[in-house]
Amino acid sequence: MPSEFSGKHVTVAGLGVSGVPAAKVLHGLGAQVTVVNDGDDERARTQAAELEPLGVTVRLGDGDTLPEGTELIVTAPGWKPTKPLFTAAGQAGVPVWGDVELAWRLRGLNGRKPAPWLAVTGTNGKTTTVQMLASILKAAGLRTAAVGNIGVSLLDAVTGEQEYDVLAVELSSYQLHWAPSLRAHSAAVLNLAPDHLDWHGSMEAYAADKGRIYEGNHVACVYNVADKATEDLVRAADVEEGCRAIGFTLGTPGPSQLGVVEGLLVDRAFVEDRQKNAQELAEVSDVNPPAPHNIANALAAAGLARAFGVSAAAVRDGLRAFTPDAHRIAHVADVDGVAYVDDSKATNTHATEASLAAYESIVWIAGGLAKGATFDELVAGAAKRLRGAVLIGADRALIREALARHAPEVPVVDLDRTDTGAMLQAVQEARRLARP
Repeated sequence: MPSEFSGKHVTVAGLGVSGVPAAKVLHGLGAQVTVVNDGDDERARTQAAELEPLGVTVRLGDGDTLPEGTELIVTAPGWKPTKPLFTAAGQAGVPVWGDVELAWRLRGLNGRKPAPWLAVTGTNGKTTTVQMLASILKAAGLRTAAVGNIGVSLLDAVTGEQEYDVLAVELSSYQLHWAPSLRAHSAAVLNLAPDHLDWHGSMEAYAADKGRIYEGNHVACVYNVADKATEDLVRAADVEEGCRAIGFTLGTPGPSQLGVVEGLLVDRAFVEDRQKNAQELAEVSDVNPPAPHNIANALAAAGLARAFGVSAAAVRDGLRAFTPDAHRIAHVADVDGVAYVDDSKATNTHATEASLAAYESIVWIAGGLAKGATFDELVAGAAKRLRGAVLIGADRALIREALARHAPEVPVVDLDRTDTGAMLQAVQEARRLARP
């Protein structure tokens, strides 16, 4: 039992998918655990009933007050740094960790050899890239799992009975903010675009939290050649001696890069004499789907796998075996010569731009909540591809106005309804606008 937790008063901030496992693990390590939670709904009460018989104290409906005697806070990743709980902790000199930080510190529990982490972050593409990476690692015969922000608990991975050779870890900016001692084997930042600024306070703070993933990397910092901000984060990182900067690009790669040449994914980073040589990894057609942004995801996954010593054949086999999750540029059907695509996971302008760039002629169903985003740049860039637009949801007027400014010739259908039939009508209107 690690002495640092035995008898320690630990407050877990937030129930849910991270708080409950954290409370159980800490209790099992001998800590005196109190859970505080903002909500007092049926789900929270059910989770409290699961913890209280273990001896865990649960306070529902009050997530802002620091429990007396607290020596450490372990927080759910989504809790804002500006919450009064954390202000009080700062004034009292109480450290705040996230569940990722806790998992990192428990990697050697019970004398097990800690599995290295290959970590991925970015505004978009994280889950797909981590799943690709896990598929490649499995093709190489390694014991691995895709964990972290992907929905599989890191705490379960490091404290459960299953032992791993390496972990493919998805990390959000929230999680990275609360993980000060994380030091990955290798890590990638896929891209950077404004997102979650209400949580971080500024784009600079958001980028700085993303950049934490590179701190202390041992072997490789993988960055996006097309997104200079990711390379800037590499330059700013304090890494282990000998750690390399590895770029990925949809163009011809230079030395220390992975890229695309004549329909092939190639490696000029992890080969002998990279000034002159390149290693074929896979064909573009091995990537599912072979949209430009997904090819970039595959290159980033390949870069991390190659940094871990995985063979070119395993990269190819892993990409061929990979099937993306639902709602990620998923081809639904072909009807009357028209392809129907579900990319409803594209919930910000950066992801939508990548999705629209994958097709030449598009009827675009768009809407929902803007989350503070503007659409002028997105619409201006996609205008030539748009055959029509069908707008739904609360903030559809913002998209309609951008279309009027930058694509006035594109026919627009504005659906002012939010009932369960709205999507059926949206698809019917889109079908009317489409051509084979």
